Amino acid sequence: MAKRVVVGLSGGVDSSVAAYLLKQQGYDVTALFMINWHDKTGVIDADCPWDEDVVFAELVAKKLDIPFHVVDLSKPYRERVIDYMFSEYKKGRTPNPDVLCNREIKFDAFLKAAEAYTPDFVATGHYCKKSSRQENGKTIHHLLAGDDPNKEQSYFLCQLSQEQLARILFPIGHLHKPEVREIARKQGLASANKKDSQGICFVGKVHLPVFLQQKLKAREGNIFEIPDSLTQFTEKNQVHSDLEAMSSPWMYTKEDGTWVGKHQGAHFFTVGQRKGLNVGGKDEPLFVISTDVENNRVYVGQGQSHPGLYRRGLKILPKEIHWIREEVAMKPREKRRYQVRIRYRQPLQQATLHMTDGGMYIVFQKLQRGIAAGQFAAWYDGKELIGSGVIHR
Repeated sequence: MAKRVVVGLSGGVDSSVAAYLLKQQGYDVTALFMINWHDKTGVIDADCPWDEDVVFAELVAKKLDIPFHVVDLSKPYRERVIDYMFSEYKKGRTPNPDVLCNREIKFDAFLKAAEAYTPDFVATGHYCKKSSRQENGKTIHHLLAGDDPNKEQSYFLCQLSQEQLARILFPIGHLHKPEVREIARKQGLASANKKDSQGICFVGKVHLPVFLQQKLKAREGNIFEIPDSLTQFTEKNQVHSDLEAMSSPWMYTKEDGTWVGKHQGAHFFTVGQRKGLNVGGKDEPLFVISTDVENNRVYVGQGQSHPGLYRRGLKILPKEIHWIREEVAMKPREKRRYQVRIRYRQPLQQATLHMTDGGMYIVFQKLQRGIAAGQFAAWYDGKELIGSGVIHR
């Protein structure tokens, strides 16, 4: 009897080809489309509207002759992803809703919804891979990078657990995007030429300040420009062994800079941001180098090379450290070298991880631009994603 798989069919080309490949491999495939968001406040029209996506998904299911169902997960999505996002921005942090969406919705709420169809596995169209092995009578699962360097998506799955990985299949992880589109075209799938979705997972591309103002009020505040000379790397914060110093963000007061303009809320900005400042007349573009939500101030610096944009390290609190394989978890006073990324599509960076009783410190070989509290750092051993954590600072 064929094993049963429920595919999260989004209406995009990736999940469409995932469903096709599984059927070709002899699985009993069922398609399940998720509705996760209804509110269009702040959403830029025509980007990722689910009412269009569901039409594409149903057309693909009909073409493949597989059952098609729809499930509304908007309640857990709002509670576990969007409310978290609002809460983090309110604190002056920069969350990654896509990572949370995968952990809380696609591989938790969706897995539970799929149980109605009694599957052996659930599959998605992510560009990543999984391998499994037996060890002392127990199955160990490894999360691996996808083969397409331009679409590799393991970073978004950095919070998955062994229990979640045991249930998941990634049918397209060995393919490159052009190959996926070619398969879709050859099979006459409706999604073959559909553009990829952008923006917030299941919401789409948004005008962030408008979107956030659903819950976060605008508050007029001041923008101060910080000169390069005030932010200079010293032996202490560049190569000194003091982990706290190396992982601490740059801090400023209004006395450190020159007033250059107004903003509508420090919680709408993040380190490294250029757009939305509306301050002109400078030799080089201004970038956000620090925010102070408590005093509602934004600090900026001129140019891509402003030292305030760069740091040597970061810190992750103990409760925010996640290991995909618990048997490789680091112990206090242990240090290891891994490759790390702090945002999607960032090339992997050489770093040393230091585990202490107070948390994990990641010290990079090269200075890193735009380290932002609330984002996720993920560490790799070769192609395998080992663990991740929320950047505390």
